[in-house]
Amino acid sequence: MNNKIVFFDIDGTLLDHDKRIPASTKKAVKQLQENGVHVAIATGRAPFMFEDIRKELNIHNYVSFNGQYVVFEDEVIYKNPLPGDKLHEFTQFANEINMPLVYLNEKEMKANVPDHPFVSESMGSLFFDYPLYEPNFYQNQEIYQTLLFCEAGKEQQFIHDYPQFHFIRWHAYSMDIIPNGGSKAKGIERFIERLGFKHDQVYAFGDGLNDIEMISEVGTGIVMGNGHEKLKQVGKYVTKDVGQDGILHGLQWAGLL
Repeated sequence: MNNKIVFFDIDGTLLDHDKRIPASTKKAVKQLQENGVHVAIATGRAPFMFEDIRKELNIHNYVSFNGQYVVFEDEVIYKNPLPGDKLHEFTQFANEINMPLVYLNEKEMKANVPDHPFVSESMGSLFFDYPLYEPNFYQNQEIYQTLLFCEAGKEQQFIHDYPQFHFIRWHAYSMDIIPNGGSKAKGIERFIERLGFKHDQVYAFGDGLNDIEMISEVGTGIVMGNGHEKLKQVGKYVTKDVGQDGILHGLQWAGLL
């Protein structure tokens, strides 16, 4: 087995603008695996949200929930749920100001309001249906990520009141809430510890703001051509757009294919 590992973000990286995996990406990932390189996913999504992608690409390693739930060869090696007491406190606050929440564990997600246009639009952008309504879902199990739905900028009024949480905007109407200090980079550190790798053996591809820590801290961080401008400033290399064989091009540039 080659002592290298490549982490791929999903949306805008493995998936193109139509939420499909380009043929060149499928071929490149298969070639990596045949070359003995470890292949992993690093995403803000919950595990149940990308099970089909893992099956299609035969991937058994992943960092999910932006680093809060890490799996190596189908075995959970790290988990870091949101603190239950603070989540309860925040839920009460969000209810008072009429901002909906969606709670996620590794298997499913539930909404605390039965219907809201911000939830519909945000989840629809990922091709997911409106979550089932179960407002007390968070009280019964570990929650690794919560989605907050509000217009951009509105969160500035209160996020500083919750230092235990890290807020990451991913949609005009939605933000991820994860434990403060959590990131894809932290999840990747668990892989490095488990495999005994050095940072220069670790590669990552990403396109969004939640990829900044990952791209800047791995040995070789590669940013998609369609990536956020802030992310391009911290990457080692900017490859082509996801729709223009960006992953294949980036892997070739890195000498992995």
